[in-house]
Amino acid sequence: MPINSFENYHMSWKPVINRIDKPIYKVLARQLEEDIVEGILLPGTKLPPQRELADYLDLNVSTISKAFKVCEMKGLLSASVGSGTFVSYDAVSNAYLLEDTKPTHLIEMGATIPDNDSFEPLIHQLKNMLQEGDYEKLFGYGRAGESIWQKDAAVKLIRRGGFETTVDHILFANGGQNAIAATLASLCKPGDRIGVDEHTYPGLKTVAAMLSVQIVPIKSENDQLSPTAFEDACKNENIKGVYIIPDYHNPMASIMTVENRKRIAAVAKRYNQFVMEDASYHLLNQSPLPAVASFAPEQVIYIASLSKSLAPGLRLAYVSVPLQYKELISKALYNLNITVSPLLAELTARMIVSNQFEGLIQGHQLQNKRRNELLEQYLSNYTCGGDETGIFRWLLLPGKVTGAEFEALAAKHGVQVYAAERFVVGNSCPKRAVRVAVCAPKTIEELEQGLIILKRLLEKHR
Repeated sequence: MPINSFENYHMSWKPVINRIDKPIYKVLARQLEEDIVEGILLPGTKLPPQRELADYLDLNVSTISKAFKVCEMKGLLSASVGSGTFVSYDAVSNAYLLEDTKPTHLIEMGATIPDNDSFEPLIHQLKNMLQEGDYEKLFGYGRAGESIWQKDAAVKLIRRGGFETTVDHILFANGGQNAIAATLASLCKPGDRIGVDEHTYPGLKTVAAMLSVQIVPIKSENDQLSPTAFEDACKNENIKGVYIIPDYHNPMASIMTVENRKRIAAVAKRYNQFVMEDASYHLLNQSPLPAVASFAPEQVIYIASLSKSLAPGLRLAYVSVPLQYKELISKALYNLNITVSPLLAELTARMIVSNQFEGLIQGHQLQNKRRNELLEQYLSNYTCGGDETGIFRWLLLPGKVTGAEFEALAAKHGVQVYAAERFVVGNSCPKRAVRVAVCAPKTIEELEQGLIILKRLLEKHR
């Protein structure tokens, strides 16, 4: 069809491409990416149907499909059955939250790190270990066959978080992010799709993009992933699995009900879906709820990271893996790591077996309560998702200010918070919200200073 027949026809995107360069689908994909990055195509824009665009450009539909797929794999586009293809809301947002260097002029209320007032038992235990005669072994290679008692410690900690497992299911990873990467690398191929909440942990997004695994937003109900929407995605979106954070969801700080945990487990079993259960925050809960893995142990990869509940520098995660996935994930972890640090594995296991980890958890909980009380004092007139033992809150913004606008405004006045746009997935519309990390400031006085600034900025937008 001649291009000029579309002169008076409305299309959301009318690209002009150089037909000399080949292959054409790559030229078109590059133009599409440039138009998104430069703001010509805004987040949420619905692109023309592929056949219509093919007619406009006088190209084969397959060429358009290839170009769209290239951009979809990069996370720039989001397609859903029956709705069409949209520019992703997170297409140009920065999902890498931890900067190379901490800005010295900002009060840090963005990073989700626990307080640093409860580390004394760790330091004491580490000093004792280094005074032992055979401390050299802590700096060698660890071997799986030598760590049975450490796996017993892992089982104990996982039980404390709400899931009963056994040592034959346990693998070690260098932190939760490492476990997520190994799981996706071993269970997914490039182009595979997994379901996630409409707002989710940015580390999952960056790993999926690196591995060319597409993430599909699943609708929420009351800030919890909807089991009904999950089942719809299993039927219609060709997903292979789902990623969930049942306790202190990052970023929305919600806690999934036991009923929803059971229903999600039932759907996973019905459709043979794997489930990545991120248990980074389970131990913050004074009365842990049963893990989703409790209701579908043969489907759920349960990832118990220690950086949020014990100490950020403990780059270690205990992973309880269904036997059907264990060999694949074990090989992926070997390829990524060879082994975990014997020093960190030994230190953590001793803290658990001696029950000193309970003191650490209780110390964090007390600090969390104290800091959240201060937040409630200053932000009582605003809706903050989460509760008193969480290390971050989900602040809904007043007026018409967006999360991205408020993040920039807060940074201008000396406080770092993170906007919903950093967490949103695909064509889901970002909430007008920011994540506020109450434990990131080093002192309670610094937290109070940050809250005073945030309150003043919020009052200007009411």
